[in-house]
Amino acid sequence: MVAIVLVTVIIALLFNFTNGMNDAANCIATVVATKALTPKQAVAWAAVFNFSALFIFDMTVASTMGKGIVSEQCIDVYVILSALLGSVLWIFTCTRLGLPISASHALIGGLIGPVWFGYGPAYLIGSGIFTIVAFIVVSPLLGMVMGFLLNVFFMAVLKKAPARKVDRHFKRFQLLSSAAFSLGYGGNDGQKTMGVIAVLLASAFAVNPDSQVLQVLYGNGASAAADTAFFVPSWLKYTCYGLISLGTVTGGWKVIRTLGDGLSKVTPVKGFCSEASGAFTLIITALMGIPVSTTHTVTGAIIGSGLDRGVTRVKWMTAKNIVWAWVLTIPAVIVVSGAVYMIMVHCFGVPLKTL
Repeated sequence: MVAIVLVTVIIALLFNFTNGMNDAANCIATVVATKALTPKQAVAWAAVFNFSALFIFDMTVASTMGKGIVSEQCIDVYVILSALLGSVLWIFTCTRLGLPISASHALIGGLIGPVWFGYGPAYLIGSGIFTIVAFIVVSPLLGMVMGFLLNVFFMAVLKKAPARKVDRHFKRFQLLSSAAFSLGYGGNDGQKTMGVIAVLLASAFAVNPDSQVLQVLYGNGASAAADTAFFVPSWLKYTCYGLISLGTVTGGWKVIRTLGDGLSKVTPVKGFCSEASGAFTLIITALMGIPVSTTHTVTGAIIGSGLDRGVTRVKWMTAKNIVWAWVLTIPAVIVVSGAVYMIMVHCFGVPLKTL
């Protein structure tokens, strides 16, 4: 049992790393497209602020992921393992195809699938799922509206300023907006896998409280488990933030090209507006504990900043492909992870918990 827990934790950390790889594009696509930073400089800059979020944000998003989507009664190592396998498979496939899908929603679908297939819809937390699904629409729309308004504002204010001078100054401003976006990304995505691992360790520790390995991994969580409080061990916080930052450094370059110039031609002003509006959305939702998609947010912001010159300036075919990947992510991973879990139950004798 403990060995399976350890393997599952390793897979979860791998998921965290691939999340950083896929979502590296979100943090640096526009700053690279405008040549404000070179790709290597941009990923290093983003990674620093991804990790810095550890010292700024509370564990609100981790708590939502750990106990706000499915009933904790159903959680065991096999549910989490199925969720992760389905999620990693989907993320890897989409990253290879250059589609900037949401790793967050893949993980959410991965959690829903095994619980729904194994225990039924009564053990899904409808309010939490509804909020997340609502923000599939809200976060890109908010990013789009803010990106559009910011861009119109700056275009009006700076219309008589020399274009070369404007570009030079806004490339510098992009360092700030990119840092803010990377910080918001860390505060949101950096906690998602963390919450899943934390609830896995809590459930495993409750079953095997005498295991020395689990005592080390769960640390001071023994007292938290006793009073049902949500607890994230310190080593897990540092590891998850470290791995997602490392994933950002590694980068998903094909996805970066899709988001950089694949949606709309990006200028330094538009890049700043996209990053600033995306950063605002991510930071607010992280503080609220809502696990939104950074991919959705930045894509909406890029589209919004390109609308000032008319809808024809946006490359809607690229946007259409991205939206289809968004729409399919949660249901696709629900089916894949649910199928993996039922194979474990019916073919390998994994027991369902008595609830």
